[in-house]
Amino acid sequence: MRTSRSAIAPRLLSAVAALALTVGLAGTATADESTVEPPRTGFEESGGERWTSLDEEAAFLAEIAADRPNVAVDQVGASVQGRPLQLVRINEAKKPRNTVLLVCSQHGDEPAGREACLSTIRNLAYPQDGPTFPRGTEVLVLPNANPDGHAANTRENADGTDINRDHLALGTPEARAIAEVIRDDRPDIVQDLHEFGPRPPYYVKDFLSLWPRNLNTHDAVYEESVRLNDDYVRPAVEAAGFSTGIYGITTDPETGEPIEQIAGDGQERILRNTTGIKNSVGLLSETRTDSVTGEPPAQNNQNRVNAHLAELTGTMRLVEERGMQLAKATMTARTAGYGSKAPIYLGGADNEEPTPEQIIDPAPCGYRLTGEQYDSVTEKLALHGVRSWPIGQDRYVPLRQEMRALVPLLLDERAAEHLTTGTPVACR
Repeated sequence: MRTSRSAIAPRLLSAVAALALTVGLAGTATADESTVEPPRTGFEESGGERWTSLDEEAAFLAEIAADRPNVAVDQVGASVQGRPLQLVRINEAKKPRNTVLLVCSQHGDEPAGREACLSTIRNLAYPQDGPTFPRGTEVLVLPNANPDGHAANTRENADGTDINRDHLALGTPEARAIAEVIRDDRPDIVQDLHEFGPRPPYYVKDFLSLWPRNLNTHDAVYEESVRLNDDYVRPAVEAAGFSTGIYGITTDPETGEPIEQIAGDGQERILRNTTGIKNSVGLLSETRTDSVTGEPPAQNNQNRVNAHLAELTGTMRLVEERGMQLAKATMTARTAGYGSKAPIYLGGADNEEPTPEQIIDPAPCGYRLTGEQYDSVTEKLALHGVRSWPIGQDRYVPLRQEMRALVPLLLDERAAEHLTTGTPVACR
C-alpha cells in the first residue's frame, strides 16, 4: 500500500540548469536544413499582448508541416462545433524507443499551455544549437484539445462539459480523440498542460505539478512519474527562475509547510490519473494565470508560457537520460495485467488511505455483460483498448489483459464512473 512517495532520488538540478530556456526543445538536424525562416505564433509576434488565434494556429501548423519532412499534422477528431482536433507528429517512427504525448489546454480559458505547445512544435521542427532531440523519440502534440472552449474563452467545451472530467465516460468528442491517440500510440509519457488561479497568500507559486495519485497505477509507472516531476520538471522550471510547488496543496507562506489539500486527488476520470491507470507515465502541470507581483499583463503572459517551456525541457532531459528505463517501466506495467492478482482500488490516493469498501480484493477474473449492455458500451471499451470475447449471446471482459485495472472501474457497479453494471465472474 502506498501512502507517500514524493521523493525518489536527489534532484538533478545542476544538470538541468545548464539547459537554456531560449533554446527550447531542439529537433534532430537533417542533412538538408531548410532556409525558410521558422514561423512565429501570434502570441510571439505580439510580445505576449494577445493569444494566437485559431486561424493563426492553423496557418502556423500548415506552414511547418509543409516545410519540415519530420513533421506531420493529422486530424484525429472534431470538436462539438466541428472544429478540427489536430495531432502533430514529430519524428514519426514505426517503432520509436519512446513516445511522448503533450495534451495542451483541455480547458479553453487556460491558453498558456497551448502557446507553449505551439512554440515547442516549431522548436523541435527547426533545430537550433543546444540540446539535441532524444534519439529514437517520437513526440505527439495535441496543441488545442478544446478549440470550442478556446473560441468562447470557457473552461468547458461547447456542450458545457469539463473535458478533464471525461476520460472514463468518454462522452465528449474531445476526450474520445485523446483516448484514441493513447490507445493507438501507447505513449510512454502523457503530459497535460493547464493553468490555475492563485489564492494569495497560500497558493501563489509560478508553477504547480502533480503525478498520477490513483492507487491502480503500476509501481513502475508511478515511480517514473514522480521522478519526472521531482528530478526533472521542477528543477528545470526552477532553473528558469520560477517558483514551483505541488498542485492542489496550499502552503504556509512563511514555513512552506502544507496546510490543506484543495485539489489533486486520485479520481480516475481525470487525465492525469487515467494516464497512470493506462500504464503511461503522467504529469499534470499548471502555470499561474494572474500576477502576484505586479508584472504588466504581456510580461505575465510570457511568464506563464515560459514556465511551461521550461517544464518541457525537463521532460526531454528525462527521456534523453532515462529513455530505456522509461520504456521498461511502461512495458512492465502493460504486461503485468496478464498475471497480476493485485487488488483494485475504487478510491483513495497515494496520500489518502482507501476505506475497506473501496478495495476489491480478491479481484474477479472478469465481468459478464449481456448483449444489450455490451452494445451500449462497445465503442467506449474499444477506445479504451479493453478486450473482450463472446460467450453465447453475452460478452466476457477479462481482467487478464493490459488494461486490467481499468476494467472494474468501467464495469463494476461500485465504481464511481462505471459505464454499465457487469456481473463479476469469480476465478475458479
